[in-house]
Amino acid sequence: MNRFDFTPYRRTTVGFDRLFDLLERQARANAGDNYPPFNIERRGEDSYRITLAVAGFKPEELDITAQQNLLVIKGSKAELEDKNFLHVGIANRGFERRFELADFVRVEAADLADGLLTIDLLREVPEAMKPKKVLIGGQKALSVVDGEANVA
Repeated sequence: MNRFDFTPYRRTTVGFDRLFDLLERQARANAGDNYPPFNIERRGEDSYRITLAVAGFKPEELDITAQQNLLVIKGSKAELEDKNFLHVGIANRGFERRFELADFVRVEAADLADGLLTIDLLREVPEAMKPKKVLIGGQKALSVVDGEANVA
């Protein structure tokens, strides 16, 4: 596996440590197991959906934890009883899948149907964090609301 070295960029940037840590952590995580497979879908400007293929898992065997900037999905299967399998091709193992979330992204809903776990995410940027126009000198300040400039 080829690993990208961020050291030269760390020396010439200020304030991007979290971003480089995130990229390195994601590269390490992607080097491992790809189970269960998943999709990430953009459903609108500020809404997203993560879909995981978790066939064979019941809702009580899945655990979804949302922390600040991190979504962790765990699946745990009970041990199979004494069954005499001739072939085992269906994955019957636990998993843990982590997703780094951007600031102000929250989990809105989760659903399990037809072997697919869907998790809807919504980005809600607080009004105080939205970009504002800064004017120079004695001009009146403008605020940006719904894409239109208003004189304050």
